[in-house]
Amino acid sequence: MSASLRGSLLALAAFGIFATHDVLIKYLGGSYAPFQIVFFSVLFGFPFVTVMLLRDATEANLIPKHPWWIASRTLAAVITGFCAFYAFSVLPLAQTYAILFAAPLLITLLAIPMLGEQVGWRRGLAVFVGLGGVLVVLQPGQTELSLGHGAALLAACGGAYASLVVRKIGREERSVVLILYPMVANFVLMGAAMPFVYQSMPGLDVAALAVIAALALIATFCLILAYRMAAAVMVAPMQYSQILWATLFGVLLFDEALEWPTVLGSGIIIASGIYIVLREGKGGGSATTPVLRTRARLGTPGAMRIAPFLSDENRGPRGPSDEN
Repeated sequence: MSASLRGSLLALAAFGIFATHDVLIKYLGGSYAPFQIVFFSVLFGFPFVTVMLLRDATEANLIPKHPWWIASRTLAAVITGFCAFYAFSVLPLAQTYAILFAAPLLITLLAIPMLGEQVGWRRGLAVFVGLGGVLVVLQPGQTELSLGHGAALLAACGGAYASLVVRKIGREERSVVLILYPMVANFVLMGAAMPFVYQSMPGLDVAALAVIAALALIATFCLILAYRMAAAVMVAPMQYSQILWATLFGVLLFDEALEWPTVLGSGIIIASGIYIVLREGKGGGSATTPVLRTRARLGTPGAMRIAPFLSDENRGPRGPSDEN
C-alpha cells in the first residue's frame, strides 16, 4: 500500500471520528444548552492540549506579536465553536455539514483582501456555483429558516476568517498562543453563562463530554499522520466524507429524513470545494493555496494546530505564512 493511499485512508478515519464526535454533540444538545457543552468539552480538552504544549521548548512568553489579529481570531473561534455546536444540536446532521462545507468557498473569497490572493475566473466561478449550492440546501422562500441555519452559516464564516488569520500570521506566532487564547476565551465566556443555563448531568453524559474531547484529539492526530504520509491535495478532499457519515448516523440514530435539496446542494458544494482544492494543488491557479493550507477541523473548540507537527515537505508550497 502506497504512502498516499495510507494517508488518504487515515484522513477518512479521522473525519469518521470527527463525525462521531458531532453525533455526541447532537445527542447532548437535545438536553443541554450549547454553552454548557462547549464549556465542558473545552475543560476536558485542556489536559490533552497541555501535554502537546509541553513539547514546545521555545523560550518566549504568551504575549502575541499580533494582538489585534489574535483578538479577532479568538472572537471568531469562540463564535464558530458555539454556533457549530448549536447547529449540530438543532439541525439534521447532513444539512449542518452541507452549510459548514461552504467554509472553503469563503476562504477563497476572503483570501483576496486578507492574503492578496488572486482568484482567476475558474475558481471564482466554482465559488459562485458552490454558494448557489448553499442556497439549494437552505431553500429560502420555501423552507422556514431557523436560528440553526443562521448559526451554521455564521460558523462557516467565522471558521473561514479564523483559518485565514492563522494563514496570515501563523509563521510568526507561537502555536501555544494560537491554541490557548481561543480555549481560555471559550472557558471564560461559556463559564460566565453557566449560572444561567447549567443543568445537572448524570455520569453517562459527563463521560460523553470527555469522549468528545478525546475523539477530537484522536482525530486530530490521525490527520497529522495523514498529512505526513500524503500530499494535502490528497488529504483535503477527504473531509467531505463526513456528509456520508452524517447521512448514515442521521437516519439510523436520529430518524432524520434525507431531503433531496440537501443531497443536491451538498453535491454542488462538494464538487466546487474539490475543484478549488485540485486547482490550488496544480500550483499555477493559486499563489498562497489558502484552502490547501487550512488543515484544522471547523467548529472544534480547542483544536490543535497541525502545522507544527509537519515537516516542510508535507506542508506544500510555501506562502507568506502557514496554516494549521
